[in-house]
Amino acid sequence: MSEKPIIHVVDDDAAMRDSLAFLLDVNGFEAIVHDSAVAFLRQPETVEVACVVSDIRMPDMNGIELVRKLREQGSSYPVILITGHGDVALAVEAMKAGAVDFIEKPFDDAVLLGAIRAALEVRGAGAADSTARSEAAALLAGLSPRELDVLKGLVAGKINKVIAHDLGISPRTVEVYRANLMAKTGARSMSELMRIALTSGL
Repeated sequence: MSEKPIIHVVDDDAAMRDSLAFLLDVNGFEAIVHDSAVAFLRQPETVEVACVVSDIRMPDMNGIELVRKLREQGSSYPVILITGHGDVALAVEAMKAGAVDFIEKPFDDAVLLGAIRAALEVRGAGAADSTARSEAAALLAGLSPRELDVLKGLVAGKINKVIAHDLGISPRTVEVYRANLMAKTGARSMSELMRIALTSGL
């Protein structure tokens, strides 16, 4: 067993694979790269996996499909998805599929490294689902009813214009509520806000 956490990088872009592998190597991880989700799934079950970092948009099998496949197989290791085409609906889909985080390109190296370390800490601690749910619910406790309505719309994958129409308010007002949601929950990204909402059971 390796002394370093083994992070599997799944990306069809060779330059991105090399870049991520170097980043992980110099920060105390061991990287194993794969040029497709199919290639990753073909490896022997004995191969050690601490965490998976996968691109979303890939031929044959995309990152979200990979997450679903792993969950179907009963795999419990965390998967972090990265993409250059992020949007709210995609973040929600990724989180509901079982991804632990969703990071949009271009991203700071520290953001990805922080996400990996957080994923490994949660896994290593064996955090109880009930504890995570309670903590997420506590972060939402200070929201107003209208802010919760907007958050529910976001979790449903709706865009601002649709949420505004459903609630009888302007798109600009929805933007204000979204900013409030980020501030009150301390979420640094839309993916983090979605994770909090979904973990809380919203």
